[in-house]
Amino acid sequence: MSLAAPVRQWRARAGSALFLRVAGPHGHRSRERIHHREGPRWFGPDAAVRVVHGDASMFVGGIRSLLLQSLHPAAMAGVAGHSAFREDPWGRLAQTSTFLATTVFGTADDAQAAIDAVRTIHARVRGVSPEGIPYAADDPDLLRWVHVAEIESFLDAHTRYGQHPLSPARADEYVAQTARIGRALGAVDVPETVADLRAALEGYRPVLRATPAALDAATFLLREPPVPWTLRPGYTALTAAAVESLPAWAADGLGLRRRGRVGTALARGGGHVATRTVRWLLAGQPDG
Repeated sequence: MSLAAPVRQWRARAGSALFLRVAGPHGHRSRERIHHREGPRWFGPDAAVRVVHGDASMFVGGIRSLLLQSLHPAAMAGVAGHSAFREDPWGRLAQTSTFLATTVFGTADDAQAAIDAVRTIHARVRGVSPEGIPYAADDPDLLRWVHVAEIESFLDAHTRYGQHPLSPARADEYVAQTARIGRALGAVDVPETVADLRAALEGYRPVLRATPAALDAATFLLREPPVPWTLRPGYTALTAAAVESLPAWAADGLGLRRRGRVGTALARGGGHVATRTVRWLLAGQPDG
């Protein structure tokens, strides 16, 4: 018997397991609704945001964005006080991935419903951290920070590891399209070009620092992840690529060791292998 059939079967099983880890136990049903429900959508089939958010490089970008976001004391206080990322990290990931997919690929009605649901949750998330840092998840400037950290990370990861990297003009298109989502969530003064995105990130540096909660989150993500041992090599490659791509000031703030030339090359090579493997596994899924 040819090896092709067993390989296809393994690929389908492994890809399905990975997809359900990221999308949650109802992932297949959600994907059917997101991609196949009829109706107008916020973004057309050739939109730059679809290219980026439909690529395996999002696995690197997602980890990078979490590390970067944690450096804002108020943002991290809200996460530490109200998020179940430690108790139910996979559930939290499924919620986030479903939101991203719905707003980018789903119908306009479903996208708006997802936005409304998040805004309802944000209205209840407020308080003061143990260090005395006040926070409110619906603070427009805090929402802007989360948006900037996410979009800059997704774009950076796609530039490094995406299957079809964007031209400068298409990168600006991506930033402008994601600004629609940021504004819908309540963010203000949302960047619409790559230059403005980078300037916005730089503008937050005076308020960024690593609180104990941020260092704890980094430890959890990088050293104590709830990942089966069989998946640890791939996850480690993704996290190494995410850490290597952080701005030096962000890595230093989180106490993450900078790699030398050889270490950097290994991290980048591992990132390419890991994202290509994820892309290959997920492409073997029905409608993948």
